[in-house]
Amino acid sequence: MSKVKIGIIGIGNMGAQHARQLLNGNIQGAVLGAVCDGMPGKREWASEALPGTPFFETSEAMIASGLVDAVIVATPHFDHPAQAIKALDAGMHVLIEKPAGVYTKEVREMNEAAARSGKVFSIMYNQRTNPVYVKLRDLIASGELGEIRRTNWIITNWYRSQAYFDSASWRATWTGEGGGVLINQSPHQIDLWSWTVGMMPSRVRAFCGFGSRRNIETEDQVTAYVEYPNGATGVFITTTTEAPGTNRFEVAGTRGKIVIENDKLTFWRLREPEPEFNAHNTEPFAAPECWTTEVPVHGQNSQHSGILQNFADAINKGTKLIAPGEEGINGLMLSNAMHLSTWLDDWIELPIDEERYEAELRKRMAESRFNPSQPEQAAAPADLKGTF
Repeated sequence: MSKVKIGIIGIGNMGAQHARQLLNGNIQGAVLGAVCDGMPGKREWASEALPGTPFFETSEAMIASGLVDAVIVATPHFDHPAQAIKALDAGMHVLIEKPAGVYTKEVREMNEAAARSGKVFSIMYNQRTNPVYVKLRDLIASGELGEIRRTNWIITNWYRSQAYFDSASWRATWTGEGGGVLINQSPHQIDLWSWTVGMMPSRVRAFCGFGSRRNIETEDQVTAYVEYPNGATGVFITTTTEAPGTNRFEVAGTRGKIVIENDKLTFWRLREPEPEFNAHNTEPFAAPECWTTEVPVHGQNSQHSGILQNFADAINKGTKLIAPGEEGINGLMLSNAMHLSTWLDDWIELPIDEERYEAELRKRMAESRFNPSQPEQAAAPADLKGTF
């Protein structure tokens, strides 16, 4: 079987990691076909770090070269949809880094391009390979937890000092990244939040602190409350300014409660569903019998290489994707809704008003201190992509 030839668009931190995985033969059925990056000095770096690999300064040239069948988009956030659309329209299979983009309107256009192309389209949601979240998704989908009533994720172990934000002019700016903790540090958890539970909220009310504890433009702390179509509720809390931080995901259903913390999955399972117990119980202070167990979790957490291998297998064998690219819009819809709710000081119904969000975002971009038209600033994001 011939191997799929993969090109990398953007060889900053993450792009370079993917290139090495392919060059070292770690992904079965795939090889590194070429790389491209317009950053000064990248050609020299690639000649040393990726010997023998064809180098291009533009994605257009690489795609037109005939050397690649598929591409990985590892550019700054704003470029993900445009680069993906360009490759899809040229008949390439595409794997994009997270997030899918900065605002859902452009991501929806990317999804439409993927549907037109008929090509394999995936996103680097590598946390979907973590066995503990795979197990949670399975327990919920199989009905073990019953109907979902509440979700709560506290993900505050993203501590970043002011020195981190001062290390590059594009960090935590509206024009450089398009957001803060929601779009840079927490996209994986926001994706897993809906992926494991199996449903998206119907509306969101959020409170974002923009530069509240750091000298930055974008959000450094967020508390969001959501409501689901079935009447369940949820809370998502994240920040880059809390030490020590917490990573605790709690999901309550009619058959008990599951908590993931410290890489362990604990299930408080009711002997009978709460609604059934409530229907026949006559004792004022009685509660359903509950069994507590630490659920065994099996399997390897293959992370980035797992998504890469799955991408290659989907192309070569028709294997089902772990993270279809089209699903990248879900997490972005939630983070966009959290921004918009704070900006408008109101509830936001999902799906969001995409035109309104883009207009509000561009207002903030117009006032951003980061100017990508200045060469000394524009160079940074591609070079440091993935060093979040």
